[in-house]
Amino acid sequence: MKKIVIVMPVANEEATMKTIINNILALPYDNLYLYPVIDFYSKDRTENIIKEAENQTDKVKCIFYKESTGVVSCYLEGFRQALKDGAEWVIEMDGGNSHNPLEIPQFIQKLEEGYDCVWGSRFVKGGGITGHPFYRMLLSKGGTWLSNFILGTKLKDMTSGFEAFRGSVLEKLEFEQFLSTGHMYQTEMRFYCRRLKTVEVPIHYIGGASSLRIGSVSEAIKILFMLKKNEKLVWRRPSGR
Repeated sequence: MKKIVIVMPVANEEATMKTIINNILALPYDNLYLYPVIDFYSKDRTENIIKEAENQTDKVKCIFYKESTGVVSCYLEGFRQALKDGAEWVIEMDGGNSHNPLEIPQFIQKLEEGYDCVWGSRFVKGGGITGHPFYRMLLSKGGTWLSNFILGTKLKDMTSGFEAFRGSVLEKLEFEQFLSTGHMYQTEMRFYCRRLKTVEVPIHYIGGASSLRIGSVSEAIKILFMLKKNEKLVWRRPSGR
């Protein structure tokens, strides 16, 4: 039975953390483990709630990442820990109640079918977004169109953070060579994995209040034009390419 690890960066999720943990642990998989990754940015009881669950079951491992530089660094540290602990399949999702744990089984099903990477998509049939400002949805769709145009990819959603990987794929990536420290990480990962066997599955994203920084948009566009050159630094060795 393959070990499946869910990597979930969390910070200040006190209101929803216990419910998310319970919903994940209630899924019918004896081989499913949860690795919440937290750092000093979190100031409420999120860490305490995770540690309470960790004390009750070996299915939860609280990772405090003091060297964190943001959510992307927490994703990557979670991957490192999962691979170190023998994870064969790894699922990435948000911890702020924006991703529905009940949608996890479809990611596992696609991995069982032989896919290397499974991308959650808000824009394929059956997917959707609720509670997100309209301009944010336009930004996501526009970012997907621009990314596909520049990178030659053909995905419906290039910016979703709900995704799954075979551990053998992650083992071949040099995480330190990733360029993105923000939302562009999702696009970067999809680009590097474009020649593997991948599939999109519908997800329902629950958004919230957010702000748009022009600087982050310009930085994302700059990174888009750097990905092709950077790709050779990311792969440790050829991987189905």
